[in-house]
Amino acid sequence: MANARIAIIGASLAGARAAAALREEGFDGEVLLIGAERQPPYNRPPLSKGYLRGQERFEDQLVNPAAYYAEHDIELRLGTRATAIDPSRKTIELEGGKHVGYDRLLVATGGRNRALSVPGADLDGIFQLRTVEDCDRIRAAAQTGRRAVVIGLGFIGSEVTASLRQLGVEVTAVEGNPVPLARVLGPEVGEVLAAIHRDQGVELVLEDSVAAFEGAGRVERVRTKKGRRLECDLVIAGIGIAPNSELLGAAGAAVDNGVLVDERCRTSLPDVYAAGDVANHLHPIFGRLRVEHWNNAFQQGRAAARSMLGREEPYDYLHSFWSDQYEHVIEYVGFAASWDRLVFRGRPESRKFLGFYLKEGIVRAAVGLDRGGDPEDPKGESELKLVAGLIRDRVPVEPAKLADDDVDLHHVAAAATR
Repeated sequence: MANARIAIIGASLAGARAAAALREEGFDGEVLLIGAERQPPYNRPPLSKGYLRGQERFEDQLVNPAAYYAEHDIELRLGTRATAIDPSRKTIELEGGKHVGYDRLLVATGGRNRALSVPGADLDGIFQLRTVEDCDRIRAAAQTGRRAVVIGLGFIGSEVTASLRQLGVEVTAVEGNPVPLARVLGPEVGEVLAAIHRDQGVELVLEDSVAAFEGAGRVERVRTKKGRRLECDLVIAGIGIAPNSELLGAAGAAVDNGVLVDERCRTSLPDVYAAGDVANHLHPIFGRLRVEHWNNAFQQGRAAARSMLGREEPYDYLHSFWSDQYEHVIEYVGFAASWDRLVFRGRPESRKFLGFYLKEGIVRAAVGLDRGGDPEDPKGESELKLVAGLIRDRVPVEPAKLADDDVDLHHVAAAATR
């Protein structure tokens, strides 16, 4: 592939990581990175945390320094939207009608915020968070003493809620489930997180949803389906994202909750790959899944680059993520869409514990609240790193030993693999 061109649509974390990995792996052909945003590729997690609170600079969130791309002969086309892919001719159509060719193509187009579909959703003062510009607008509106309603208590909603409270904004949060993050972490852990938010002065409106936004030109209140009227100065909706898979779908790629890729990030189209939030990938342990966390985009972009260069290794990254809320850190490793038992090491009410999600006696995932350590840290032996071995090996473990703080997790892991 010495004279080949590899094009990447999506100047995102996954796209930027892939471009860098191509050079790191010795590829010396053309690399073209196309991005719809005008900003160079940047990390999004700080947008709901440190950057939103004004504690971090945008320049510090760049995936690579701004000069990196020219220094490594990566052609970066920002503010440029791809409008079509022709897999038979191996061309990409850009907005304005220009066409560029490729030998291999990576699509890392991420996702977009789900649309609000209730009356009043077009009022001023209603925000969603996806880009740095979105964050700048929210930060400008989030002045001390103002009243905000946050819609949804998934990760974005929970983190934004915490950041707004730290900025001195009064917050009411509306969530359809009985507790925050119920689908990911379960009711027991969610109840702990709900108590943390309440302790910080957040009013939680749970098992309810938005019926309408009301106001004279600008949002003044939120009316819920159960009849609550929540007065406010601004609204931030964190109701999830939809994968930007239309481009590949129109080109004939198999699509189902994202673009379907195999264990080497290959789509159903020849020489076309996908990575990041848009990719529904086949995992050797967890089966088919689409993951929207930073760690996946970081790891899968590099994996896709290696696949495009002919490497045979499957993408078998053991998924992990983290979330900062107030002074608390949540860390998670594995993937559990469902479980039949949740075992705690440490008391949940202490707000310092590990939780193990088991199915048929096998650990599928684990969560740590202010405990466990980063499973991605190459130094040391964090508790979650030991749990990662249990998840990967898929062997039965004794729940009582997982729960017993006097039993070293090293011994649990060693016994499980014998």
